[in-house]
Amino acid sequence: MSLTAKDKAVVKAFWGKIGGKADAVGQEALVRMFIAYPQTKTYFAHWPDLSPGSESVKKHGKTVIGAVTAAVDKMDDLLGGLSSLSDLHAFKLRVDPGNFKILSHNILVTLAVNFPGDFTPEVHVSVDKFLAALSAALADKYR
Repeated sequence: MSLTAKDKAVVKAFWGKIGGKADAVGQEALVRMFIAYPQTKTYFAHWPDLSPGSESVKKHGKTVIGAVTAAVDKMDDLLGGLSSLSDLHAFKLRVDPGNFKILSHNILVTLAVNFPGDFTPEVHVSVDKFLAALSAALADKYR
């Protein structure tokens, strides 16, 4: 499923509204993932604390949402733009690529909960397509 010019415009406009809440969105999405899909915690066993307010969760939530924000700017070339991140997750971290879809789902839920007035059905569809494309780009090196 490819992103149309309209999808890209919708995603960019919506992402612009996240602004100062981006780090909190990243943290909440990660917390939701850990609670709803506890098997994803296995990749973070080296963290001293996996609880919702821990510094490790806050820091990685910020990292994740920062990468998603960067991907918004690289929407026209997600494969190229996310190549090094795909390498990292495939070859060094060895993350199961199915987890990208799980995290994407949790980001989508978090956005819907935190931006109910802005998260229209049109935004939902476009952001979902974008996150699916981002997940596919991250999984590219697994092939």
